[in-house]
Amino acid sequence: MKELFLIRHAKSDWNDPGIPDHDRPLNSRGERDAPRMAAALKEQGILPDAVVSSTATRAKETAKTVCDGLGFSPDTIELNKDLYLAAPSTILRVIQQFDESAGTAFAFGHNPGMHETVNQLIGGWNVSEFPTLAVARMELNIDYWGEADWECGLLTDLLIPRRL
Repeated sequence: MKELFLIRHAKSDWNDPGIPDHDRPLNSRGERDAPRMAAALKEQGILPDAVVSSTATRAKETAKTVCDGLGFSPDTIELNKDLYLAAPSTILRVIQQFDESAGTAFAFGHNPGMHETVNQLIGGWNVSEFPTLAVARMELNIDYWGEADWECGLLTDLLIPRRL
């Protein structure tokens, strides 16, 4: 059994139209919500063994803030350019590449890919919303990350900032 957390980046800033999408930072709401989400995860005793994030500024900032709040060194976050606006098949491939020693892993990315990946991993049940900084906690019925596939997961929690 492996535990996977798929996490959409926190709310980003759209105020400067001159900033390329990849480089958009978090806005003030995103900067407030990320530490709150970290506290909610910490309260549940969650600590990842491995973390991967999109290279987009908003995803990296979210990953660093959440991991720092959990006591996971942000310096060990793996940045993966393939997660930027990734399709579910790409996200699945990234999941399959987690180090086998990791029992619990986090992946930070973007919609619509993250939302679609959650629904495909859990199969047969539809998560209707996956807003900014949504966290899908899943148990994957696998022994090795390389075995991850569609419908191998069970959604055990769905955290959304406005419900914290």
